[in-house]
Amino acid sequence: MSYFSNISAIKYEGPKSTSDLAFKYYNPEEVVGGKTMEETLRFGVAYWHTFTYDGGDPFGAGNMERSWDRFSGMDLAKARLEASFEFYEKLNVPFFCFHDVDVAPEGQSLAETNKNLDEIINMMEKYMATSKTKLLWNTANMFSNPRFVHGAATSPNADVFAYSAAKVKKGLEVAKRLGAENYVFWGGREGYETLLNTNMKLEQDNLGKFLNMAVDYAKEIGYEGQFLIEPKPKEPTKHQYDFDVATGIGFLRTYGLENKFKFNIEANHATLAGHTFEHELHTARINGMLGSVDANQGDTLLGWDTDEFPTDLYTNTLAMYEILKNGGLGKGGLNFDAKVRRGSFEQDDLFYAHIAGMDSFAVGLKVAHKLLEDGVLENFVDNRYSSYNEGIGKQIVDGTVGFKELEEYALGLGEVKNSSGRTEKLKMIINQYILNVIAE
Repeated sequence: MSYFSNISAIKYEGPKSTSDLAFKYYNPEEVVGGKTMEETLRFGVAYWHTFTYDGGDPFGAGNMERSWDRFSGMDLAKARLEASFEFYEKLNVPFFCFHDVDVAPEGQSLAETNKNLDEIINMMEKYMATSKTKLLWNTANMFSNPRFVHGAATSPNADVFAYSAAKVKKGLEVAKRLGAENYVFWGGREGYETLLNTNMKLEQDNLGKFLNMAVDYAKEIGYEGQFLIEPKPKEPTKHQYDFDVATGIGFLRTYGLENKFKFNIEANHATLAGHTFEHELHTARINGMLGSVDANQGDTLLGWDTDEFPTDLYTNTLAMYEILKNGGLGKGGLNFDAKVRRGSFEQDDLFYAHIAGMDSFAVGLKVAHKLLEDGVLENFVDNRYSSYNEGIGKQIVDGTVGFKELEEYALGLGEVKNSSGRTEKLKMIINQYILNVIAE
């Protein structure tokens, strides 16, 4: 059965193309910096937003028009799976991602839930055998069901902790079977609303134990995928234990997990934490912990996770700059954890949205590569910190001076002079590079 019979395979046609269903800048075979765009960008489709999102929000019921929604139960799950691989093939993406409950409905018991999941995974494995599209990562949804009202691994209820462990155990087995390159942990409700009823130390200790158990079980079954933490502040919990990358690094180091995990960084989560996307990528990169990316953007006028498709060329350029400086994403990728707007309810809008995001990151890749090739920002930063290359600055870096020596040096200084940071000039240069790439 075809669910997108009116859509042909999406091809690269170049900037002068007048087709809305064609790539203008994303050419998977084009080599940029020694790798093809497909190899560097490693695009993935988010199963939940693309095939299960119904358009509902706190003020209105679902309104998405999806041809597979005429089914229900397991029949719906099978139809979604069939539609998904048709979508991947026509979009020509190398990866997809899913939560367990995205692909199979929960049953009345964990055993029934696992049975449903096994049936769908059997089908998925057959589709993957003949498809170029592989599994970037999977994860367990431990936030939607009411049982997770107080969290999962941080729940005050030990039964919930055990149930969560069983779900992740199953998820790791699925990851190994399907060859998932990563397994993601998103806290969801791993945090608290008020200290009046919270034992924070016990909750964080339990979360640390939980993640160590996951590492141990992965080793036991021979799963060698990368483990990823996905930070998110606020929403739905006021005080999330995975607030941002810096908080996550501190947590991982506390529980001896810093060499076992990297970060899956989402742009919209970064802005909710009060950071830029590139800040979070940079923080992970300089700590050797940049693993993968959930590619989306938020709305600066709205204070929640809007998960819009990423079309901001400036932001995506700076993101790709960090990714290229990281040497790429390794086992990770750019997963479009993004949903079409409620007003974009027709099925074809799924293609327009992904094309827009893929073209935007393709532009960002080319601009970032050119910036690095020309050394524009690198040279400026190196020059700005050149006082640490010799004299007292080098002694500070080498750790050969203390306060006494620094005071002696400072007493001999005349007027201290600083140089301009040239922020506006640098932004102007980036804009020019973007415009040059678009004009090529």
